[in-house]
Amino acid sequence: MELFYDILKQLIRIPSVVGEEHPFFMFIKRELEELGVKVEYYDGVLIAKGSDPQSGYISAHADRHGLICTGHNEFQYAAFIAKNKADLTGDSSSEQLLHNFTARFVDEKVQAYEPWSGTYLGLGSIKDAFLCQRRKNIIFKIEGFDYLFPGTPIAFTDKLEIKDDLISAQLDNVVSIAIIIYMYAVGYKGTAFFTASEEAGRSWRFLLEWFRRFDIKTDELLVLDTSPYPTLDEIRNIDIVMRNRDSNAVFRSPLKNRIKQIAIKNKIRYDFKDSYLKAKMAKNGTISSLGTTELGRLIHATKGEIQGTTLQIPTIGYHTVHETTTKTAVESMIKVLKNLYIT
Repeated sequence: MELFYDILKQLIRIPSVVGEEHPFFMFIKRELEELGVKVEYYDGVLIAKGSDPQSGYISAHADRHGLICTGHNEFQYAAFIAKNKADLTGDSSSEQLLHNFTARFVDEKVQAYEPWSGTYLGLGSIKDAFLCQRRKNIIFKIEGFDYLFPGTPIAFTDKLEIKDDLISAQLDNVVSIAIIIYMYAVGYKGTAFFTASEEAGRSWRFLLEWFRRFDIKTDELLVLDTSPYPTLDEIRNIDIVMRNRDSNAVFRSPLKNRIKQIAIKNKIRYDFKDSYLKAKMAKNGTISSLGTTELGRLIHATKGEIQGTTLQIPTIGYHTVHETTTKTAVESMIKVLKNLYIT
């Protein structure tokens, strides 16, 4: 796993604020081209093609949460500024968590960067964060950034922390990107998609455009991500997370049962997130969303012409720079992918 962690450590240091992913895409492109993988870049999606492109379709979103300068000494949460709001409907995990966000940001270090080149523009520190009800967004006060122009992205300063059997960072969704690059290094020959603006609910549109561009249909699209749970005890008892459905669509793919069989054979502990959420609702006597995913939106928009399933790593501390998972979970996801696509 040393190679994987080397890749992950590098990726975490490259900023990729939602809507401003270009420098991160360029870094991924270089890493893959060094491995001899063909890379194509379209609006909102980077495509990697191995020597047998139709042998697999894996996708992961490349954006991470961050801030955008929206005026003199004014900074807003990037996923919820007007230009990114196209598909937000109120039932995503991000939106539900919005009201609980503010306190966790105070004293976090952030870095500004030039959105095209990725050039470092300086370091700042968040001094206050509050929810503005009129703009339905978090407004930040940052010390040291009064010289920035509107449109400048600001990423959370981050590095990988490894302690015993746990790893922590802003893992969503850089950990999946690292896994895909690692998979190419160890023999994956299929296609991979790296999408932009998933945290703003837009990534599925970029993916759909690519499939329509080349008139490609599949029922084996595998979307990698992280999946939030409330406690460390829960994630210590789960290695991988799948879904039967989300709030938009039922996932009907032969991949789902294949992954389940691989998990059983290799004693990998799995959970179905929709079943988990339904059980939680039944226990609490409440009704809430099953969550929205990139894949669910894609299936719904294509009326099932594009189908697939999700494979996720269970985490705590979702959407923070301290998002945490177990080493076992990461190794389990890689084991499943190797069984699906290499062995």
